[in-house]
Amino acid sequence: MPESAAPATSSPADEQAAAARPIRFVHRGALRELSGLPATTTLLGWLREQQRLTGTKEGCNEGDCGACTVLLGELDAEGDVRFKPVNSCIQWLPTLDGKALLTVEDLGGSHPVQQAMVACHGAQCGFCTPGIVMSLAGTAERCAAAGLAATRAQLADDLSGNLCRCTGYRPILDAGEQALASPAALPRLATPALAAQLRALQADAPLQLPACTAPDGATGPAFHAPRSVAQLAALRQQHPQATLLAGCTDIGLWLNKQLRRFEHVISLGAVAGLQAIHVADGALHIGAGASLQAAWAALARHWPATTEMGRRFASRPVREAGTLGGNIANGSPIGDGAPVLMALGATLHLRLGTATRSLPLEAFYLGYMRHALQPGEFIEAIAVPLPQPADTLRAWKLSKRFDCDISALACGLHLRLQGDTVAEARFAFGGLAATVARARQAEAAVIGQPWTAATARAAMAALAHDFQPLSDLRASAAHRQRTAANLMWRLWLETRPVDPLPASATTVWEAA
Repeated sequence: MPESAAPATSSPADEQAAAARPIRFVHRGALRELSGLPATTTLLGWLREQQRLTGTKEGCNEGDCGACTVLLGELDAEGDVRFKPVNSCIQWLPTLDGKALLTVEDLGGSHPVQQAMVACHGAQCGFCTPGIVMSLAGTAERCAAAGLAATRAQLADDLSGNLCRCTGYRPILDAGEQALASPAALPRLATPALAAQLRALQADAPLQLPACTAPDGATGPAFHAPRSVAQLAALRQQHPQATLLAGCTDIGLWLNKQLRRFEHVISLGAVAGLQAIHVADGALHIGAGASLQAAWAALARHWPATTEMGRRFASRPVREAGTLGGNIANGSPIGDGAPVLMALGATLHLRLGTATRSLPLEAFYLGYMRHALQPGEFIEAIAVPLPQPADTLRAWKLSKRFDCDISALACGLHLRLQGDTVAEARFAFGGLAATVARARQAEAAVIGQPWTAATARAAMAALAHDFQPLSDLRASAAHRQRTAANLMWRLWLETRPVDPLPASATTVWEAA
């Protein structure tokens, strides 16, 4: 939804209890109906084991390697079909309801991306190649729709979730550039016939699946997919212990890696009102169900300093499936979203039945993986204040890999100057404590002070009193403490009144 539009609303009178029906989606040009399968059946498992469509590969089984990448198509607000890449290993079959599924078999070997991969020697062992082809096909569809060729940097970002241990990536990027150089000549995956099929599926009642046991003995939970916020609120009150499923990028791992069982699942993916993004009352309001890709793109339009953090926020398939609300509700102390949003003074809009309340993000986390949600309550939206002329923001992430890696440390550093004096400071860090938290003593060291090197040094020293980080596999406590202070110094170097460092001195992309 455009940022200027109002959030979608619905009338509770229009909302009926969902009747059990099959999962319905478009696959290989035809309508598919599935029933009798556990709700936790993965898309990858169904493709390989039941459909014998083995072009889609299983690698890591946790959404990191990209070998299982497929494209999901759905109608956007304008009624056009939009495709997004997702990791099929962590997507559950019911999340396909009302959508279209494309796998590498659907490209038929004749897609320009496939031909370019052959011509540029982009495949060696070939195991990862189908996933790479599907990611590039998704890029090709976006380029064709926009009439723009893909840049090498765009291709690198779109392939950040596709691992290949043979080619070294150069020939894959060459193939992408060659295939997508002429967007007008690219075949379209989004056809009028497909759009008509998806429109027909919109008439279906909301999906509701009973708990079931498959012939092979696998069991699955009861599954609800409400269509409106009011319907979700009623279900959540009725089943406060149910698992809320958004993009399945985290819960999918609970199933695959931790072998957890679920009794009741409420899916948020069909609640259009949770995906709304709009500007009102001096703030950017992001529905909790908006994808990370859409949410962070909207945030970066207003706060450009968040752009690189968005590119490094997992891979494109994870960003397309995962949601900003899920990232916040997860409560991880090393989540990438919370430090930036906390530094910006974000507020959460919470809902319990018909009652709503607002809570500053910094008050949401009560301890390690604990939050302030009441039973039956959920995050409806996140409100982020729009920038003022005197605002300065930096958002940084440190990790062992540049792409698709978990943070060792992430931060959002926000200053508001009045002349040469710091009028307001919000410094938020993840990875330094049991929760994402503000560096209160570092903030106090700069507020009311002239923005000078000495003031920045005082904030660096104060950080040692704000946090006592732990050592783990991602970083030692000493490394975290030292790099947090160094980032505070970098903030000074980039924002000092005289001779601030240009972008070319701080990013390899600008230097190149």
